[in-house]
Amino acid sequence: MSSKNDLRPHLLVMLAMTIASASACTAQAPSPASTEAPPTWGMVIHTGAGNFTLESLGDRQAEMRSAMTEALMAGHKVLASGGSSLDAVQAALVVLEDSPQFNAGKGAVFTHEGTNELDAAIMDGRTMMAGAVAGVTHVKNPIRLARLVMDRSPHVLMAGEGAEAFGREQGGVEFVPASYFHTDLRWQQLQRALEEEKANKGAALRPRSDDPAQGTYFGTVGAVALDQAGNLSAATSTGGLTNKRFGRVGDSPIIGAGTYASNGSCAISATGTGEYFIRFTVAKDICARVEYRGMTAQAAADAVIQGVLKSAGGDGGVVGLDRRGAVVMSFNTTGMGRGYIGQDGQPSISFTVDR
Repeated sequence: MSSKNDLRPHLLVMLAMTIASASACTAQAPSPASTEAPPTWGMVIHTGAGNFTLESLGDRQAEMRSAMTEALMAGHKVLASGGSSLDAVQAALVVLEDSPQFNAGKGAVFTHEGTNELDAAIMDGRTMMAGAVAGVTHVKNPIRLARLVMDRSPHVLMAGEGAEAFGREQGGVEFVPASYFHTDLRWQQLQRALEEEKANKGAALRPRSDDPAQGTYFGTVGAVALDQAGNLSAATSTGGLTNKRFGRVGDSPIIGAGTYASNGSCAISATGTGEYFIRFTVAKDICARVEYRGMTAQAAADAVIQGVLKSAGGDGGVVGLDRRGAVVMSFNTTGMGRGYIGQDGQPSISFTVDR
């Protein structure tokens, strides 16, 4: 009678034959086709949140829509040709910075001293590289300078005269006299803010109203894009707050507060009262909820904007895209200028909840 030990060689041979057979079947079997649809590339922009109605925008609305359409088309041109999301968001923001209708570039608001101090940031979701500038006073398109900081320096944020010196050294940045940024609309806003401040014994920093018919419109601009390669980018540009002083810097150039992009989760650009967005690192918080909690980007944005931010007294909103191209729009004011353009090249623009 054979012992158990006598069976071992036969069992080993059978096991080897089974493994070889399974391996051959595996090698010959075709891999299952992926059922996941490719990402939907496109771009979303914002032009500021606030408590306003369409009527309170008055005649400005038509010019705002025109500039926003031009910005969306500029970004779409880049994306449709296979260009990067970084180039797309920059192209869109240059258009918006050149319009006097928004609080960025040409239309920047005035500081308490009657000057203009501009901030901007851009971030690459593929590499996690970012560039930002704050408090620049003679740069026509701050978003271009922010891109240079990212591409040609080891730094993330440069400010004031140093940032402008860097721009002159690198070239490719257009400088303008301070008078370029003067618009009657923004000047009158400053005068009203100064009068309100005087009446309230220094309590007011900018004209504010809880009445949408009168309107409070911040006007910060931002863009987020997903390109055909599946890479996300975000960019934001602003003139800050009317009647700001002491070199105040808001959330727009602060990575993680007003601007953030990561291919692993989403890309976000914010607008509103920057101090709150900085304290609660709004842009990063939204993307972190997507990455770590598995929330949809829209649900994450609503949780932060309608919950965390609003509970703390912060007003404003965000736009964004997730890594599949799902659009994110959330604001806790009566309105936020916003627009989207997808692969079909048809721009869509809204200002209030339903229009």
